[in-house]
Formats: sequence, structure tokens, C-alpha cells
Amino acid sequence: MAILGNIIKGVIHATDIISLDFDAPKEQQGVLRDLMTEAKQTEFGKHYNFEKILESNQMEKDFREKVPFFDYHRLTEEWWHKVQKGKKNITWPGSPDYFALSSGTTGTTSKRIPVTDSMVKSIRKAGIQQVFALRNFDLPANFFEKEILMLGSSTDLETNNEALEGEISGISANNIPFWFQNYYKPGKEIAQIDNWDERVQRIAEKAPNWDIGALSGIPSWMELMLQKVIEYHDLDHIHEIWPNLQVYTSGGVAFGPYEKSFNALLGKPITIIDTYLASEGFIAFQQRPETDAMKLVTDNGIYFEFVPFKPEYIQQDGSLNQDAPSLNISEVELNQDYVLVISTVAGAWRYLIGDTIEFTNIEKAEIKITGRTKFFLNTVGSQLSVNKLNDAVQYLEEKFDIQIPEYTLSANRIENDFYHCWYLGTESNIDTKDLANSLDDFLKDANKNYKVARSKALEGVKVDVVKPSVFHEWNGHNKKKGGQVKMERVMGEEKFAEWEDFVQAQS
Repeated sequence: MAILGNIIKGVIHATDIISLDFDAPKEQQGVLRDLMTEAKQTEFGKHYNFEKILESNQMEKDFREKVPFFDYHRLTEEWWHKVQKGKKNITWPGSPDYFALSSGTTGTTSKRIPVTDSMVKSIRKAGIQQVFALRNFDLPANFFEKEILMLGSSTDLETNNEALEGEISGISANNIPFWFQNYYKPGKEIAQIDNWDERVQRIAEKAPNWDIGALSGIPSWMELMLQKVIEYHDLDHIHEIWPNLQVYTSGGVAFGPYEKSFNALLGKPITIIDTYLASEGFIAFQQRPETDAMKLVTDNGIYFEFVPFKPEYIQQDGSLNQDAPSLNISEVELNQDYVLVISTVAGAWRYLIGDTIEFTNIEKAEIKITGRTKFFLNTVGSQLSVNKLNDAVQYLEEKFDIQIPEYTLSANRIENDFYHCWYLGTESNIDTKDLANSLDDFLKDANKNYKVARSKALEGVKVDVVKPSVFHEWNGHNKKKGGQVKMERVMGEEKFAEWEDFVQAQS
């Protein structure tokens, strides 16, 4: 009998840390007030006169009017360059203990995003909230006695100006509560290995010694790790070595494109739980099984704003026009794409995180990630967001009974005509013209702007097929394998030319 598991499950069910009856707008007002109160004596707080805004009877409105939008480059140029040099009390009291290195999907030089002690506590609190949300899922008591394999970047952080720096998954793993240490795999020794291939090799070697009940990590790298364990032990599927695996906590990117290839590695269905942990904070998690949408963490050190995702508000580089309107959580509508803007306990203010979201349930503050501001394909008016592209790829998987875990595309001019040029990652041998025609037909039906573009300046669709490993090697070529880096779904012409040269070199 799972005595400990029953105790833990009982504690979870008896705890009211997450209430389904909550007031998100009120919580958000409190978070904004707390943020400005804490930061009013910083250089940033004094510059934008937080004390005066706090005295206002229209605090949220005045905050939006007085403080401009920032992206990473503007905030760093004007403020964070001082923080990065070790200066104190710039955008948040004191100085950060960590910097999260993030190049995201761009593969460019790493950003250095401050992670304060307050943010570490915020991430930990949100993680505990997520654990307690497991009471909403039908999990047996023995699940709570199993181990959790967290696959992220190396926990071997580097020192820079008296702060430690690394990717957010490595920072988070470094701050695991003591009571969780016995459940955490692969353990500190393996987690510190910087080389991805070596780390995965050690995981494969140790796999028989672990009783894994849950996995956590980015889908693309999780698949590679599972494939390595299966190959190393000559298995048919991962449940032959981890029979009690019941939960996968996904994050970083939409799970949809990976669903078919991921499930092919399993011996039985498991529960998939989505999370939204970014370098800037723990933003949302799935709290109930009836939906794959995620609940915004509205009471925990992050204030959210939402800018309608419309072409007139977005600049060419993906940043926001300063006159773009922003809404608070009481003003949003269902099924509308919004650019997510956050202010946090790490000293990010009105910060463009780069993601677009839509609300699926306003009362429960539940969202889905719909794409990236830079990955919005609007050449010749096609107006395709990443969620529409993901839907199209999943349609191909179902129609042709194939797996396409990775893809990328660009709008290219070929002999004076524009084409959407796709690369699909699949092991299947299939006619590319059939794939192109099916993609084209699906997108015409799914998106009226695309259909109009196809009748005018957009000449057609071209498809090339490559092995999924080419995408993994591209990510490794641009940045370390296995970290927070994600594949660019939409590339500009210059980056796409680099990609095509890389593909040719791999063949």
C-alpha cells in the first residue's frame, strides 16, 4: 500500500492554496501595487514617479500612461546595463543573485535577464501551486511516491559580477526545496554536466535504477532523451523501463506538433500537463484536465497587460508601437490574440516577453500560447500565427499518417513571385507536392487572410522534407543542445538562407 503517497495526496486535497473561486482583477491590482511599492525608491521607480502613481485612484491607468513599453534591448540599453555591471537599486531593490541566459528561438547572443531572490521565491511558489493543482487530476496515490525526471539546461552555473548565470531551468533546478531532493532526477551530479550528449548518455545508463513517475522539460529535447534511453536498452517503448510513468509536464513551446511522435515512444497513454515557465518568470500552468489551457498566475509577483495583436501595433522587429493600447485582465475578450506584456519582481517593467496568447476562459484566467510576435507570417497579407501553422502541421500528420515533430518556413521571393517555403522534419518518405497542396488547401480553409493573399501576391507553397535530426543539429549549431532554445518556426529571408545552407551541408 502506498502509505506515503496517500498522505501526500491527502495533504494536496486538503490544501486550499489554489481556489477555483478567485478574483483575478483584484489580485492583479494588488500585485501592481506591491511591485511599485517595493520599487519606488529604485532609480527606475524615482524616474517614473511610482510614489505619485501609487497615490492615484486610477493606478493601473496612470501606470500605463507614465511607463513606456520595453523590450529586452531597450530595457538593457536604458537600465539593465547597470544591473549587469553589478550596480544596485536600478529597476529592483538590491542586485539580482542570478541572470537567466536566454537566446530563445533566435539563436543570437544570449540575453542576460535579472533573476532576483524575489523571483526565485515566486517561481518556487508557482511550482508548489502547480503541484497542488494535481488534486484536480485523477492520479493514484502511488504516483506521489515516484521520482520526477526534470530535463533542462546544466545546473553548473557560471559566476559573473558576483552573480550566477545560466538558463532558467538550471537556475530553477539549483533552487529545488530540500524536501524534493529525494524525488528529483537525474540528480545534482548528472544535472551539472554541461555537454548535452554526455548528460543524456549518463541518464540512459542510470535509467534502470530510477522509478520515474513524471517527466518535465521541452518536448523536442525530451523526445531525444527518451529515444536515447530506448535505444541504449534496446526497448520497444519507455514504459518497459519506467512502467510507472504517468505524467509529462511540457513547457517552452506548444506540445501539439510533438504529440504524435511523443506518444509513439510510450507504451500506454499518460497525462500531459502544460506549463509556461519563461526566463522572466513562471507565468501559467494547466490546473485542470478538462482543458489544455493554462491558468495565469495572477497573485505571485507578475502583473500582466495585453496588447491586441494587430499589424498596426507591431513594428517590423516584433516590438510594440508606443501608442499601442494595453488592457488589464478585466478588459480582455475571448478568442483574441494578445501580445503579452509583464512587470515583475525581477525589475522588468511593461516588458514585451515576445509571446502572443489568447484567453479561453476569462473567469478562470486561462490562456493558450498562440505564437511569437517575431514569428507572425504577414508577408503579402497572409497573417498566419504560429498556432495556425501548428494546426496545419497536425492536419498533415493525420491525413498522411506521419510524424512531423519539427518544421520551419519563410516567405521567399522566387523569380519575382512570393512563396511560402516550408521544411518539414519527418522520417517518412512522402511526395512533397502532395504535402504542399494539402498545406495550401488547409490554410485557405482555416484563414481568410491567407486565402485572399493566395489570390493576389502569394504565388504558392513549396515543401522540402528533411530528417528531424537536422533541426536538432541546427539548434546545437546555434546554441547548446538541450537548453531553453527552441526552433524558429518562421524565419526571415536572411536567416532562412543560412538554414538552407546548413541543410545542404548536412546532406
